[in-house]
Formats: sequence, structure tokens, C-alpha cells
Amino acid sequence: MATRHPSFEPGFGVYVHWPFCLSKCPYCDFNSHVRQAPVDEERYVEAFRVELAHRAAMAPGRIVSSIFFGGGTPSLMKPATVAAILEAIGSHWNVDPKAEITLEANPTSVEAERFRGYRAAGVNRVSLGVQAMNDADLKSLGRLHTADEAMGAVAVAASIFDRFSFDLIYARPGQSPAAWKAELKEAIARAAEHLSLYQLTIEPDTMFERLYKAGRLAMPDPDLSRALWDVTQEVTSAAGLPAYEISNHARPGAESRHNLVYWRYGEYAGVGPGAHGRLLTPKGRIAQSTEKHPEMWLTVVETEGSGVVETEQLSTEEQGDEFLLMGLRLSEGIDPDRFEALSGRKLSLSRISSLIEDGMIAVTADGRIRVTPEGFPVLDAVVADLAA
Repeated sequence: MATRHPSFEPGFGVYVHWPFCLSKCPYCDFNSHVRQAPVDEERYVEAFRVELAHRAAMAPGRIVSSIFFGGGTPSLMKPATVAAILEAIGSHWNVDPKAEITLEANPTSVEAERFRGYRAAGVNRVSLGVQAMNDADLKSLGRLHTADEAMGAVAVAASIFDRFSFDLIYARPGQSPAAWKAELKEAIARAAEHLSLYQLTIEPDTMFERLYKAGRLAMPDPDLSRALWDVTQEVTSAAGLPAYEISNHARPGAESRHNLVYWRYGEYAGVGPGAHGRLLTPKGRIAQSTEKHPEMWLTVVETEGSGVVETEQLSTEEQGDEFLLMGLRLSEGIDPDRFEALSGRKLSLSRISSLIEDGMIAVTADGRIRVTPEGFPVLDAVVADLAA
């Protein structure tokens, strides 16, 4: 039988969504919005205070192990805004003195100047949206920074924060495995301990989807995509940054603790326009989502006392499915006993045996089920098979 290990405990997280960007990237399907007029940050802070009070009443007595400012572009916020939100979180819950407090940032020179302010506010980790390390690809991805600016921002982050990370997008149009290998090696030399590496995908309702459907955007074929995936795993593993999650690589101990809350199927409060949350209540686990439109979210919070527009009581079957969907993304895998506790049923031994025979999953010495390197490129199919 599998045993729970303290290191696999997910903890309790708070996600804060700042929905504003300077421009909309053509590949992005996140809830992000461009505004020409200055954002009334004081008004938003008051709304965040109301939202946090609402979530704390639903989930009292938690110890916060991670806080994540995502977006949008949170580095467009004034450091005083970040400080006020962190103060509000601390007024409702105990924040672990060792809590990870991450802020996503765009690597422009203007925003890099704010990093010291964020550090003083309490942020102890930044995640930089570099996305590519050459100017031609940055332009095609709709990014506003240059490669030199990005590396300058990375250097500033490294000088101010003990922990930082940055993102790259690969499988870009025209990208060869050799070019990606060289770029990835350069990134690892700059990244120190953590990299997020995402294969470019065509998301619905994006500019890239329109270009792709019009035949104006060429994407790698399956063989090339697999070759780029293999290069990613080989280079990062050789450099001591293996994948701990399907798209995230870190030196042991440097994993993003906030994202581990999601993937380990923990509990988290989501506040801000379009934020999602999972909370444990006396009646069971609930899924929450908030109003997406920023100005509408403000109005709803100010008039209703909460931006939540949907609360769903998750059935045991839904909890089991979510647990598999999230947990099998991790190289550490899942505890089948926890699946049974959440879903009320055991995983099929015949399906497990079949997937082991196919080389898609393995069972660890302590009974955890993990996806193999051969299984990760077809993870969705593996999850669907186990969940059936």
C-alpha cells in the first residue's frame, strides 16, 4: 500500500489575478485585457480586500504556504499595491514565515526597476515571461521586449531575489531541434534553478488560431514536435534541471511550491477577475470561478461582496478525475490510496497492468503511480485510460 509522505502535502495557496497587459500576445488565451487609461489601483486593492475576507470566511484557520500574483501582467502593479494585498492576506490567515510569494513579471527594463519595490513588499520569487531569446521570434510572438532587455531583467532579478524563474515557448514556427538545443543551453546558463518550457499550441479565440486557419502560420509536424520535446528532456536533465512536471524543470528543492499546490490537488483561494479556486468546506470540495471582465468584477465585488459567479460542489467522481489530471503531470506521480479516498473507488488493476506493459506508467517502491518519459508526450491518453 502507498503511504503519504510529508513532502507530498500540497499546502494552502492564494492566487491573485491581475488582468491587465500592455498588449495582447497573439498566442495567449488567458484572461488578460489592455486598457488605455490608467488603472485605479486603489479601487482594485479595496476590492481584493473584500474578496479575501469572503474567501477567509469560507476557509478559516488556514496556514498560507504560497501566494502567487499571476495575470495578465502583475509587474504593472505598483509595489504599494502588492504590499497592500499581501497585508490583507496576512490579516485573514497565518502566512508561513517560509511561504513562497511569487510575482509574474514581463522582462522589460521599465518593470525591472520595480523589482526592489516588490522585494520590499514581501515578494521572494519572480517568474519572468521571457518566451524566446532572439528578437525575430520575440517579435513574431508579439512580445514588447528585446532579448537583451530580457536578459538584463533576468540579471536584475538574480541580484535581488534568491529565487527566480523564467518561461520559454518552443516548437515555434521554423524552429529546428539544433537551434532549440542551443537556445535552451543558453537559457539554463542564465536560469540557475528553474525553467518553465511550454510547447506552442494553437488556442481557441487567439490571433494565432486565426492565422493558422488562414494558412499563414506553419506549425511543426508531429515528428518535429516530438524531436523538440526529446531535446528539451535531454538537455535539461543533463544540466541538472529535470522535469518535475510536464512543462516545468528545476534543480531538486527549487520547484515552484505554488504550482505544486495545484498539481498535488491541494486547496487554494483564487481572487481577482477570472480567478479559480478549490476550497474544502464542511460539505466537501468546491470549485469556484470569478467574473472575468475586470470592470464588471469590480462592480460585482462592490455590490455583492464577492466576485464569485460560479460555485460547484464537486462529486467524488469529479474529484478523482481532477486528481488524476493534475497529479499525473508530476514526475513524482500520485498516491492511489488518495485517489480512492477522493473518488470512492480503486483504480483498475487491469488498466494499470496494461499501461505498465505498454511502458506508459511505472509503480514506485512506495506504491506511487507515475507516468514514464515515454508516457508524457501522450499524457492525455494515459490519464483518460486510467480514469475510465
